[in-house]
Amino acid sequence: MIAFLKGKLIQKEPSHVVIDVNGVGYHVNISLQTFSAIKDQEAISLFTHLSIREDAHVLFGFSTEAEKRLFLHLISVNGVGPSTAIVMLSFMEVEELKAAIAREDIATLQRVKGIGGKTAQRLIVELKDKLKKEVTEESGSSPLGLHNTIKQQALSALVTLGIPRPAAEKSVDAILKKSGNNLTLEDLVKQALKNA
Repeated sequence: MIAFLKGKLIQKEPSHVVIDVNGVGYHVNISLQTFSAIKDQEAISLFTHLSIREDAHVLFGFSTEAEKRLFLHLISVNGVGPSTAIVMLSFMEVEELKAAIAREDIATLQRVKGIGGKTAQRLIVELKDKLKKEVTEESGSSPLGLHNTIKQQALSALVTLGIPRPAAEKSVDAILKKSGNNLTLEDLVKQALKNA
């Protein structure tokens, strides 16, 4: 199993990268989250998962361990293959996707291309408890955890309302920087809509 790759970034596309590791070029499929995280780094390190099929060995890469962990959870569900899991991770941030599953939000999951009602229900049934536990452990009861949850919920709402994610993130970050943690979710979304 290839746990991670560390090397020189040779090629970068929204769907994949090619990494030179000591003279060997690895083609690694990535999500849009990882694509955004990489930016234009020359030296790169990705956590990886090797998917072995009858017709191919396919590498998937992730900029964070959290994204890889969620990917592994997703592909453990019957009917969700690696390509579908990458589409899901491209469509939503890790925390946003975990929260949608944990709160049993079928409508949000069905907005992802290739996810129908039955698959969304299977994802919830099989992953809800695991992800609720992870979300609780990661956020704890600290104000920072609450702040991150409100930020993610606001971003999800803004994207749903048609605001492009980069513009939504810029607007939400600016508002939170200015006002601190004193805003409700509703106020944050309203202000972000005015600024976007």
